[in-house]
Amino acid sequence: MDLTQLAIEQAIATMWNRYDEPLSLAEIADSAIMSECCFPRVFRSMTGASPGRFLSAIRVFKAKHLLLQTRLSVTEIAYQVGYNSLGTFTSRFSRGVGAPPGRYRAKSQAGGHRMIDMAPVPPSGWTGEVMGSVVVPERGTATRTYVGLFASPAIEGLPVSCDVVDGSGAYTLRGVPSGSWYVRAAAVRTQQVDPRPWARQPRFLGPGEKVTVGPDECAVKLDIDLRAATILDLPILLALPELDNFGPSAAGELVAIGGPGPAGVVS
Repeated sequence: MDLTQLAIEQAIATMWNRYDEPLSLAEIADSAIMSECCFPRVFRSMTGASPGRFLSAIRVFKAKHLLLQTRLSVTEIAYQVGYNSLGTFTSRFSRGVGAPPGRYRAKSQAGGHRMIDMAPVPPSGWTGEVMGSVVVPERGTATRTYVGLFASPAIEGLPVSCDVVDGSGAYTLRGVPSGSWYVRAAAVRTQQVDPRPWARQPRFLGPGEKVTVGPDECAVKLDIDLRAATILDLPILLALPELDNFGPSAAGELVAIGGPGPAGVVS
């Protein structure tokens, strides 16, 4: 039994249970029975994010659910998830989800999050590619795998480049500017999906592998083995159709809203 992992899981459970409170770093560290000085380092090593960023992601994730589950105003929701400033909440939500709160609510309820909405703006100047294969560890379940390139390990905000794969298969991330990026993947069910978006979760996740793309190497190869999602993973803030849209068919299979887009386009 990994006692350090149990301690970090307890800290994360505290964040989920008390996200609407003004939690301090000292309180979160205390819930893990760790000192405030060493807790952030250990937390980041196990989750890939700072405690503050993890808590912020939980608050935005909860706000997404409240926008779909209730008729509360955006202002009311902002305060319910622990923000004292509507402007700060709106900015953080928009940056993480890819749309402001009001637009997210309207498009989700209309079943309107589409792959084409995620098309990145083509960069100017030199670009490269990241390619490889993505493997879903479970057979016999219909899944769709989203692969994206992000500036941080979190699956949030508009990706620099993205692709979509039905289950396991080859992916290609095109138009990648020079720099260091994180490759993330998320596999979601496409059949027998809960009709309530707030009850859906990603089935598998790919780790945030860091890649560096530059003119000296036009293409970077990276194979991704997905694993089951755990409490240590940051919640997915990016609006994905299978996680955030209303609109499954009567047979329990998701209606293809927009359908798979061209290579490098994902929603």
